[in-house]
Amino acid sequence: PCVVGEWSHWSGCAEQCHPGLRIRRRYVQQEPRNGGEPCPALEEKAGCLEYLTYQGEDCGHEHVPAFITTSEYGKERKRRAASSLWPSDKEAAGYCVEFRTEWLSLQCALERRPYARWMQYLREGHTVCVACQPPAMGADTQRCNGDGHNAHGDKILHWEAIGNSQCQGTWKKIRQLEHCSCPLVHSFIFT
Repeated sequence: PCVVGEWSHWSGCAEQCHPGLRIRRRYVQQEPRNGGEPCPALEEKAGCLEYLTYQGEDCGHEHVPAFITTSEYGKERKRRAASSLWPSDKEAAGYCVEFRTEWLSLQCALERRPYARWMQYLREGHTVCVACQPPAMGADTQRCNGDGHNAHGDKILHWEAIGNSQCQGTWKKIRQLEHCSCPLVHSFIFT
């Protein structure tokens, strides 16, 4: 059978201050012979975003979109936070932002991968709730990137779905609440 080595470390983001990809690779140590098991994938990609330039300067968080994922991920995040460096007293520090979706790309409705089906429920004109939980908050601001903190109702804000950079769109902030109250299919979290 094919034999491959260990994964390399993840590369840095291809570009600073813009959503991009990082890559890791592994190499074939022994090619398959005589009908042996073929080689698995030799490259993996993952989304990434770095907020500092190569010179170490802040890029300005106001210019990046909100990165969102399904609220189901919040359950896993809370489970991990309970056993990590996030003290339980910070759990109450989160908040919710309601947005009205203005536009979204066709790729959201076309998503069929099991872990990304939540994107199919995004619709223009719907109100969605996006929770800001402590692990996604900036340590200095205690806010989530892209939450529209300084935006008024007429300002168009951008968002992008984690797991499919082609699924993106715009929305307008309605209000900030203490707790989210949208139906599950219209509930998301900032990442």
